[in-house]
Amino acid sequence: SGTTLLRRIADAHPQLAVARGTRWIARTWEFRRGLTEDGYVTPKLVERLRDPFRLERLALEEEDLERLLARDAPVSFADFVTALYDHYGERHGKSLVGDKTPGYVRYLPTLHGLWPWAKFVHIVRDGRDVCLSVLDWRKDATGFSTFGGDPVTTTALWWEWYVRLGLETGGELGPDLYHEVRYESLVGRPGLECERLCAFLELPFDEAMLRFHEGRTRDDPALDAKRAWRPITPGLRSWRTQLAREEVLRFEAAAGDLLEELGYERLTSSTTTRAREHARRIREIFAS
Repeated sequence: SGTTLLRRIADAHPQLAVARGTRWIARTWEFRRGLTEDGYVTPKLVERLRDPFRLERLALEEEDLERLLARDAPVSFADFVTALYDHYGERHGKSLVGDKTPGYVRYLPTLHGLWPWAKFVHIVRDGRDVCLSVLDWRKDATGFSTFGGDPVTTTALWWEWYVRLGLETGGELGPDLYHEVRYESLVGRPGLECERLCAFLELPFDEAMLRFHEGRTRDDPALDAKRAWRPITPGLRSWRTQLAREEVLRFEAAAGDLLEELGYERLTSSTTTRAREHARRIREIFAS
């Protein structure tokens, strides 16, 4: 949905470092994995974080984990994670740190409770283009059993669920803590959107954000835009030409109301009774 692009743009700012998706923070807190019941860190959490994938994502060495936990008093989960991010910022020579984990849109109240001052950036993209991305992954990104039988409708409902959660919680957090970025505007007017993002983050705008790709672009037509580190490029995906009409109609039958609410034009102003009934059945399975 454009989260990698936005992460690279933000990470290029000289004062901001953005980690590449920790994924574990919200669920660790909610399920108390490696924590005491009252939210203090135990050695079990440190063992879980020794995974090379998790260490690499936060630029950590194993001894860093031990050092962060080596205190006389118990360490709260919030303080421990804050220290991890502070360390990440120090390693990159930057004063502010963020995290790009798309799934965290489901956990904004949890994260806000842990860090009341944290700011959230929610990038929203036309769900039909998001569907193209999901279908290109050749795997079930949604985790729902209906994906195998109807990936388009399942992705539509999955997209609707995530976006609505972000919008609803964002409205409760207010404009000081929540900022929405439209993908289409980001690639169409990147300078303006970067200025708005910086204003929200209380940072001065820096042209380096628009040059995030310099020195990293790989001139290989076989690579997609993400792996080739291409500059900001509109039109990389287009549901109008890359989704079959029948797929578009199925998507709109499931999530057309949200598309309209967000200002995205439908392919057709109405859907068939059969399409709506099919979407209803998938939604029931999806919600169960």
